[in-house]
Amino acid sequence: MGCPQKPQTQTPQLGLEKFSSALKRHGLKLDRTRCRILQVNVGLICDLCCRHCHLMAGPHRQEAMSAQTMREVVNFARRGGFEMVDITGGAPELVPGIEGFIADLAEVVPHLMLRSNLTALESPERENLLRTCVKHRVALVVSFPALREAQVEAQRGSGVWEKSLAVLHRLNALGYGREDSGLQLHLAVNPGGAFLPADQAATERRYHRELQRRWGLVFNNLFTLTNMPLGRFRRWLENSRNYDAYLSKLASAFNPAVVSGLMCREQVSVSWDGYVFDCDFHLAAGICQGEKLTHVRDLPGPPPQGTPIATADHCYACTAGAGFT
Repeated sequence: MGCPQKPQTQTPQLGLEKFSSALKRHGLKLDRTRCRILQVNVGLICDLCCRHCHLMAGPHRQEAMSAQTMREVVNFARRGGFEMVDITGGAPELVPGIEGFIADLAEVVPHLMLRSNLTALESPERENLLRTCVKHRVALVVSFPALREAQVEAQRGSGVWEKSLAVLHRLNALGYGREDSGLQLHLAVNPGGAFLPADQAATERRYHRELQRRWGLVFNNLFTLTNMPLGRFRRWLENSRNYDAYLSKLASAFNPAVVSGLMCREQVSVSWDGYVFDCDFHLAAGICQGEKLTHVRDLPGPPPQGTPIATADHCYACTAGAGFT
């Protein structure tokens, strides 16, 4: 047991200011407020090998949260007093026992959120999971990175476009994304290459208009996400000789105004094998929370307010432009 993978080497880039130094220069520090959100990465198994994946998830990965670790996470959620659990992966839909895990969490936490790549929900085998999500009013955050088939499949693989549209229709039929249903459906959009995302508000308006006009689809909100220079996306950046330029672009777009609202300030992240990290990106990089690797079963509760949060160069992605808030 231990960190889910060997820490990714943080290679210093010539001329790039360390993220910690950028914070200091602006008179800022990164520490926790009250920890409201428990993020749980239930595994790295996935039906896709998306080019932007910071975890290098895919069908070849076998890492998945065990039933014992699920029980330990539920116990931690109970004693931690969290307001929300954010379930992510890989493709959480493919992890054995996910339905029971959601049901158990629903008994101890008021709000649940499940991140989906859409295609993993396409199989009839996922109907029980969908019923579980409807029953417990689980909010869904689904990946739909573009409004054109070619762009989506260049990033996520052949056949993804039609499956994604089919699943969105199925979710709408269940009530997801529809007014007054209580079933929230949010879209996650990230760029296809080494550039920053477009304006979120304008992108959301365009998606609302085009999805309704072209396919009769509806959703609640849209989030634009900056690609993390980690995992498979980092490998692509390095192979295309874009890594240094991309980091410089992120650092140049550093926005000190978003630091106070960064999501890491009010959450803690748990890996598929039960270890604790500041965020899912630090999990991918192997940067553990605190001074030593700690298992969730050994924590009396979440990190207290004022606990420092580790930093690395990839943190520039969270503070570029509008940031991850």
